[in-house]
Amino acid sequence: VQRIIGHQFWLGTQALDIGAMTVFFYTFRDREILLDWFDELCGARLTTSWYRIGGVERDLTPSLIAKLRHFLDYFPPKIEEYVVFLEKNRIWLARTKGVAVISAEDAISFGLSGPTLRGSGVDYDLRKYEAYAAYPRCEFSVPIGKNGDTYDRYIVRVQEMRQSVRILNQCLARLEKEGEFRGKVPRVIKPPAQEVYASIESPKGELGFYCVSNGTSRPYRLHCRPPSFINLQALPRLAKGHLISDLVALIGTIDIVLGEVDR
Repeated sequence: VQRIIGHQFWLGTQALDIGAMTVFFYTFRDREILLDWFDELCGARLTTSWYRIGGVERDLTPSLIAKLRHFLDYFPPKIEEYVVFLEKNRIWLARTKGVAVISAEDAISFGLSGPTLRGSGVDYDLRKYEAYAAYPRCEFSVPIGKNGDTYDRYIVRVQEMRQSVRILNQCLARLEKEGEFRGKVPRVIKPPAQEVYASIESPKGELGFYCVSNGTSRPYRLHCRPPSFINLQALPRLAKGHLISDLVALIGTIDIVLGEVDR
């Protein structure tokens, strides 16, 4: 893909900006690197199955650790490259700033979470305020927006990539060369009769599971709280009064997975 900035194809009143499309292909280039790692680690690129209760299926290989260290040096300049393409693109700015605004109060009322919620200025991140795993030992910031528009939701995600690099560098510095990679847990778990809710901060928002036990090895009730499905409920409110063509960026900054929504 050639780097072409400022050239546009005009179709009536709509403009296709090649600079914006270039960013799309650049991000897919770097995404492929990560998907190849998933394939090497667990044999799947998208439908990954690596985590286990108490750990992971298999340990990281030395080659993957070396690749990750290299990527953490390679990736930050690429983030700046994406930003330069978009921040200099007047069409991108005009179609995202002030578009699909949702206030902090409305975002909370809809039950939004993750970057979609933080784009409206709500400072809430489960990794920070209900910390789990290694997050209590990591120093990182929680990016938040100010205006709750499409632009703020985009910029929060850009900042999230920078913070992810920061977190991974800290984790790699503490990574032990040898040791157990999976906790010793019984093959069959029989929890006491009770109900519990647990959640994590996934890239799209709060991913939670509500489980009711009747004292046997099978849950009496299990319900998943998927962030994509919950966040998508705000789409009619966000899209009201805007163009159909604005839906592309709008749905992108809600960041849904249709398989999760269909489920």
